[in-house]
Amino acid sequence: MKSLYILYTGGTIGMTQTPQGLQPSRDIVTTALQPHTGSLKTSAASLCEIDPTWHICDPLIDSSALTPQHWANWLTLLQAALPQHDAILILHGTDTLAYTANLLALALNPHGKPIILTGAQKPLGAAHSDAPANLHTALAAIQNPSTHGVLLAFNGKLIPPVGSSKTSTEHDNGFANPHFGTWQTENGQPENAPAPFGGSLLQRQFNPRTRVVPILLTPSNMLDNAAAQLNPDHSDAAILLSYGHGNAPAHPALLTAIQRYTQAGKHLLNISQVPHGNAAAVYAQGNALRQAGAINGGRCNLETAIALMMLAAANRWTRDDVESELQRLRLV
Repeated sequence: MKSLYILYTGGTIGMTQTPQGLQPSRDIVTTALQPHTGSLKTSAASLCEIDPTWHICDPLIDSSALTPQHWANWLTLLQAALPQHDAILILHGTDTLAYTANLLALALNPHGKPIILTGAQKPLGAAHSDAPANLHTALAAIQNPSTHGVLLAFNGKLIPPVGSSKTSTEHDNGFANPHFGTWQTENGQPENAPAPFGGSLLQRQFNPRTRVVPILLTPSNMLDNAAAQLNPDHSDAAILLSYGHGNAPAHPALLTAIQRYTQAGKHLLNISQVPHGNAAAVYAQGNALRQAGAINGGRCNLETAIALMMLAAANRWTRDDVESELQRLRLV
């Protein structure tokens, strides 16, 4: 019998209709696993008994209300639950599902056990809901002995968290990972999938008070305004979402602000706005950013960058530490 710890945080998957609109409900606890009670038949026709232990967060949240304190609370729960259970299932809203998956992947040692996150675009009780299929995908992944570490289960696929993003609110196929792809539950994890926690000696304590500021460059976002956001007294790390291969205007105010920020001991990670992008030393236009002290984030996306920089700032990683972690995650 497989001991399964289920962390129910809220989200659309368990919502019910109220006069104010959809809101998270506890009712899912009595219905979510009904089709799988006792055992779950996989495509390989093997049977695995499930012994679930539920933890229902209070309050349950719409994931758009997520804060770093929620992450800190969940990390504490999961660190205590992992030694007692064979696998973890996390039910979570889709809006910030990829952010949470990245944070858990980088901050939580899975001890070789599967930690599967899933949610739904439509509530479990709604007509044509994708929730039953997503639950089946998650539970089938938990049964597969080759599944380990943090993964998203969505629309019949398993998705590595590093590099993952929510890509649609309109279709069941709501998540993608442009750089590392997805795979089916019956297949083993591909060798090129990132192993976020393994192979690193860096400290990974999480501090919910760590302040990471993302700065989006657009033609309408005046560079003076972007530069003003790089105040080393107001944040612990920063992420610059630049154009294409990590390019930005060589604006004196912006470059001076980056230099002042990094010389104050703060890290600025330069990532591409492009979903399948790579902030790399390709164009001369991006050279000024590198000379000012920005770190090339390579294939790192925003969801991964937030988790990475929160850990980097909280644990006082050096620039070499950040660059080494980017390499280990196969982002550069």
